[in-house]
Amino acid sequence: MRKAFPKTGTEWQALDAEMTAMSGADINWRQGRAPLYVFHGSDAAYEVGFQAFMKYFSENALGGRRAFFGLKRMEDEVVEMGLDLFRAPDGAVGNMTTGGSESIFIAVKAARDWARTQPRLKAPYSIVAPFTAHAAFNKAGDVMDLEVRRLATGENRRADVAAMEAAVDDGTIMLVGSAPCFPHGVIDPIQALSDLARERDIWLHVDACVGGYVAPFFQRIGRDIPDFDMALPGVRSLSADLHKFGFCPKPASTLFYREEEDRERGLFHFDQWPNGQFSTATLSSTRAGGAVTAAWAVMHHLGEAGYMDISKQMADMTDAYVAGIKAIDGLHLLAEPDLTIINFGAQDRNNELDIFKVAEGMDRRGWLPGLTQNPKGMHAMLSMFHEAGREDYLADLAASVEEAKGMGGDPDLKAVY
Repeated sequence: MRKAFPKTGTEWQALDAEMTAMSGADINWRQGRAPLYVFHGSDAAYEVGFQAFMKYFSENALGGRRAFFGLKRMEDEVVEMGLDLFRAPDGAVGNMTTGGSESIFIAVKAARDWARTQPRLKAPYSIVAPFTAHAAFNKAGDVMDLEVRRLATGENRRADVAAMEAAVDDGTIMLVGSAPCFPHGVIDPIQALSDLARERDIWLHVDACVGGYVAPFFQRIGRDIPDFDMALPGVRSLSADLHKFGFCPKPASTLFYREEEDRERGLFHFDQWPNGQFSTATLSSTRAGGAVTAAWAVMHHLGEAGYMDISKQMADMTDAYVAGIKAIDGLHLLAEPDLTIINFGAQDRNNELDIFKVAEGMDRRGWLPGLTQNPKGMHAMLSMFHEAGREDYLADLAASVEEAKGMGGDPDLKAVY
């Protein structure tokens, strides 16, 4: 039966109790039992983000230029801090968005509008990307009638730059590289893609939505992280989510451009209606002011030292997960993680172990299993929530493997996000 609109109001105490009850069956994500969706750096950063968000709960970031001047200043400073972190050249610009998919969509829109100014580029336009690129590129392609050519990856599941070069034609407007890719957690060879982009004069977008706000600090603590950012001259735009490993409240992402005119191409302008000029840098018009101010507050609260400290903890935790998985007979990593995304599958031993049967065992034990479909594997994006449950996870994983051996497979199980 359809829920009826309430006839009378209800006090908060009762609503609070009802909401708590409705969430009673949720996955225990605070103990690391969810492989994605939530990210945690420290309790203090969480509290700062919460308080800063609620302080600006009512403000609309759309009105920053005309009404909420402090909010606009904080948004500008978030962008400036990002430009500094990603080593952008003088003249580079950016803006906040509500998430990685929106950042990618706007970057594709800017590249398409740039392509329309280039007589040498012939429609229909295309994007050349590795198979591992985020689905948001196809979402943008569907809306803008662009072909997305996804190519098999090369060594260690990274983009095959030679194959991407061979796929370029006179309609190719964008190359894509990930830092890291969502499925396997590895960083594509962005230096080589940068060289290719400059040689062929093609827009290169680096999707650092997942790892952008942690990879620079992994570099600074001594991890072997290749360059991926705007210090590479062929990188024309870069997206990075604050609400992932920037540890800021949702919804908050950033999009950066090497040149001001490219940002202008990403904007929406319209004046053929009674109210006159209407311009936005995002698909959404209204944006949560709290997401902007919380990002500003968390970045200032943590600073470089705080992010480096969390990065060291996450690196050690990821190493422990990797070692624990490798120690389980029948499992192997599908890729060695550059940051904190892990992806592992079943070793091929006469098909005696199906990783999706292992996932079913983990589900029965109270874990939400993250899955990859091609190749079949289990997947997790590790933040500090996952340290509390690490030993239990590895113990239950080992038990699920033993339980699944010899059970056969279930070809109908799908990876869903």
